[in-house]
Amino acid sequence: MSPTDRPPVGITRNRPDRDATAPIGLQAHGVGFVVTDPGLTIEQVTAPVADLIGWDASALIGVSIERLGPELLAALRAMQSEASVVAPHPTRVRLIGGRGPLVATMQVHRIAPNRFLVELDDLQRRTIPARDDLTTRLSTIVGRLGSANSLPALAEIVSEEIRGLTGYDRVGVHRFDEAGHAEVIAESRRRGLTNYRHRRFPATAVPIIDGERLLRRKLFLLGDASQAPASFVPAHEGTTAPSIDLTMVGLAAVPDAVRARLRSEGILATFEAALTHEGRLWGVISCQHHAARHLPFDVRAACELIAEVVSTRISALEHYAEAQAEVLVRRLEHRLIEATGGDGDWRRALFEAPRQLLQPLGATGAALLFDGEITSTGEVPAHGDLRALFSWLDTQEVDPVFATASIAKLHPPLAGLTRTAAGVLAVRVGGVRGEYLAWFRREQLRDVTWGAGPAPDRAKRAVAAGTDVTAAAPAGWNELVRDTALTWKMRECAIAKAIGASLADMVLQLRAVRILIAENQLTAMRRAIEASDDPVVIADDRGQILVATRALDWLIGGPHRTIETLTDLAACFDDVPRTQAMLQQLLTDRRPWRGELRLMARGGEPGTPVALRADPIPGFDGGLFGVILMLTDLTQRHAAEEARERLQRTILSSQRPTDEALPLTPSVQALVSAIWANAGVAVSEIADSADVGSIAPLLHEVESATQHAVHLSALLARLTHAEDEESRLA
Repeated sequence: MSPTDRPPVGITRNRPDRDATAPIGLQAHGVGFVVTDPGLTIEQVTAPVADLIGWDASALIGVSIERLGPELLAALRAMQSEASVVAPHPTRVRLIGGRGPLVATMQVHRIAPNRFLVELDDLQRRTIPARDDLTTRLSTIVGRLGSANSLPALAEIVSEEIRGLTGYDRVGVHRFDEAGHAEVIAESRRRGLTNYRHRRFPATAVPIIDGERLLRRKLFLLGDASQAPASFVPAHEGTTAPSIDLTMVGLAAVPDAVRARLRSEGILATFEAALTHEGRLWGVISCQHHAARHLPFDVRAACELIAEVVSTRISALEHYAEAQAEVLVRRLEHRLIEATGGDGDWRRALFEAPRQLLQPLGATGAALLFDGEITSTGEVPAHGDLRALFSWLDTQEVDPVFATASIAKLHPPLAGLTRTAAGVLAVRVGGVRGEYLAWFRREQLRDVTWGAGPAPDRAKRAVAAGTDVTAAAPAGWNELVRDTALTWKMRECAIAKAIGASLADMVLQLRAVRILIAENQLTAMRRAIEASDDPVVIADDRGQILVATRALDWLIGGPHRTIETLTDLAACFDDVPRTQAMLQQLLTDRRPWRGELRLMARGGEPGTPVALRADPIPGFDGGLFGVILMLTDLTQRHAAEEARERLQRTILSSQRPTDEALPLTPSVQALVSAIWANAGVAVSEIADSADVGSIAPLLHEVESATQHAVHLSALLARLTHAEDEESRLA
């Protein structure tokens, strides 16, 4: 492979660009000055000052910056009042050089409370007139960029126009994925160079500059990789270069390892411009040249302007995708609303037209987990595997979307889903975990061409083996990617996000309606139960009383709202330990209980006897919803039983002859027997009465009436006996 065919060195989003052994200095095509404040005295300069400005370093150290001209002095004085210079702006200034006047591009950075770093670039003997055609050309370029209706078309225009402006051998637009790997989505190159379009560059490749720094600086220029960095002099203690922050310095040098790598690939000059979207580094315009090349200030400014326009256009195109998603979602939402207003089954409506659910996202299957039930369409894993996936999603960040092209690589225990669900895109549809709508893509075997260094998996193995990551694989090689689906595009993620948000709103509204209905029904049921004539207690699975009827007030002799737990209720009975143990066992063993208890005595009166019926109510998950206790006042039933027993005793005792009783004639004896037989029938009929409260009074009446009848029978027997005696004596 010839040097011109070697892949470019890219930037990375997640590795620092400063090597621990990298020299601290500036690129040699410019000059840097460290100036102390408030005297504005030159403290340090970079080594090439004599060649570029014509002054020896010894002639400048310790003197005022005014030595280089009043314009530079005025610019620094204007910045003395500023606490920091976050984003320095390049300015053209005239200088007094050792060999005559000079013109340079100046940037000033406050690197400490009392120190400035002044960098001078584009040093010329005279002012170069502004190119009149540059503004016209920029207008044309901006017009072309505005007409691009897709990201690929936009990237093609950018690569062509930037190469035309800068003259670099190769200009590419690199887009970053979620893992930090870059893909060349468009490229313009000199004839004879290898085509790197659609090649990928891993995040592990040796970077020129890290993404965070490029995101802040917007531009990075390396004019000549063969030139060693220019160090600051003098390097005395307390003002040594390592204490200088070069993050925002345009002339900042790159590590020796990076320059060596560039030279080995035949690259001597590079230029990078950041492409941003929503505050993050979306991609980069990467320019490379096989000879030293320095871009003048106006061209760099033009490229920065183009990069800003492109970033704006990227945002517009991405948001256009979201707008398209909104249209699709509104149609889906309308269908769901119609279904909900009809039979109330929005899940059926969601899956009754699988094509409308799957096609906009390029999915091969979809599944919904809601209220513990799974609904699916298309090619999906088995329900057991789906539940395992959804359970794992509960541990992940799904706000607003979860997307992966390889669930097997992200979470190896789910590798079994690869055949039908290698790629997963999921959104949460409810306000709680465990409610998801997920789309799936089957495994897509494909060749990926890597432009530099090993693929991420091979890089990890190289690190584990202790080998050089950058040498772990040759540049420009293919990898057969397995266990991976096509990557979810931003437009597809936007559609999923919008569908998820719409479903979340609908679910929230439906649940709100359910709450209103349930609250209304609960209030009505609570009122009905509380107004019941029967003492009833409803408690939850912890023994907290939820509802108690007003009839309980009268029974226990106090307002039931003072009783908050089953333990409080147990204290109302005369045998508290027994009652409390029974109620606790009811919660733990979940077995119904029937028995008779007696309430605590009060006011000198014996406690009221009650029958207690306690029933545990099992939950759907095998747990316990709560318990229902029904109390029955046994006072009247006990009174009825006592009255019946007394009457029966009376009947038996009245039928026994006594010494005082007169002998009864057979006819009178038959009458008395008939009276007692009639009383016995009355006792049986009254005892079977459903009105327990009327039994005791009725039995008392029967007893009184029977005794009176017996008394009349005895009186009749006496009268009859007296008449018989008178007749006999006569």
